[in-house]
Amino acid sequence: MTSRVLLVSPAMSASLRQARFDDGGSIEDSGAAQARSAAGSLPSAARVLVSPSVRCRETAAALGLDGPAPQELAGLDVGRWRGRTLEEVGAVEPAEVGRWLTDPACAPHGGESVRDVCERVGRWLDGVRDADGRTLAVVEPEVVRATAVHALGLPATVFWRLDVPPLTVTELSGRAGRWNLRLGHPLAG
Repeated sequence: MTSRVLLVSPAMSASLRQARFDDGGSIEDSGAAQARSAAGSLPSAARVLVSPSVRCRETAAALGLDGPAPQELAGLDVGRWRGRTLEEVGAVEPAEVGRWLTDPACAPHGGESVRDVCERVGRWLDGVRDADGRTLAVVEPEVVRATAVHALGLPATVFWRLDVPPLTVTELSGRAGRWNLRLGHPLAG
């Protein structure tokens, strides 16, 4: 049996556009319109899941999707950096930002490390490996990155080198204990 997982990244939001750590803001009107125009272009799924963030819930709604929001699919917890831009944090805490971007075990913001999010998402992915039918999830870009790292057995140091554009689909298909990955194709709309 082949398992299939489709991960949809959220539509553009002000925080994504400004390289701001998620601040709970809504998606932009243009992003919502793009998602609405792509509604119906995704294949049917046995399971639909949504990251608990506002932008993922709004993107899912614009795509005509609804499902539970398991904590395993939450975005990276950046602690006290939430709502601030990388530039703002870097100006005040340059050494901490440098360590955080190069050491996956580091969490100077008081939240979750990159290694932690990769392990959390990896456990989720291992759990859906033997699920019947397709799993479709609207998730934060860092969840897509963590999935790719885990699925391919990559070191967590590559996490920040994986770009996940808004409203793209990353597909995983797995069988015999391994995953194949198709990265970031845009939603048809």
